Amino acid sequence: MQPLSHFNDSGRAHMVDVGSKPVTLREAVAEAHITMSADASQAIRSGNLAKGDVLQIATVAAIQAAKQTSHWIPLCHIVPLEHVEVGFQWPETERLQILVTVRTHGKTGVEMEALTAATAGALTVYDMCKSVDRGMTIQLVRLVQKTGGSKGSYKLDWRESDPTSSTSGMSQ
Repeated sequence: MQPLSHFNDSGRAHMVDVGSKPVTLREAVAEAHITMSADASQAIRSGNLAKGDVLQIATVAAIQAAKQTSHWIPLCHIVPLEHVEVGFQWPETERLQILVTVRTHGKTGVEMEALTAATAGALTVYDMCKSVDRGMTIQLVRLVQKTGGSKGSYKLDWRESDPTSSTSGMSQ
């Protein structure tokens, strides 16, 4: 079993030293899903919420969160991001997928930035729509793919890609 990198030989938490790692192109894609009522879905799609355009505000929140990840996650490095892209899809009428791509040239990956951004986007959707539906559920926050770095690439297995599947998230 590989030891956890955020603990030193004495078992104390520390920030990983990336000083000797090469600068490479790093990219990560993460997603979050938010399930909601038909009324909330319709309000988002029609733009009929008093707070404004939900998806535009969620986009800004996701970008801000990506840029501030080291403030949220204690042992994350401060990463100068070169690109953050936020997209939305409706895989089902009452389920919104938030997909975030983060990219930089650096010595450490941007998985946490992408995951934080997707989560912040989902939380923003919840905040803006809670007057319509307090029962919304944020789920399936996960890394979809990543490239760059010494650990190589990662891509979510196709068997895990359907969040409604009974095998979703299970290794086979």
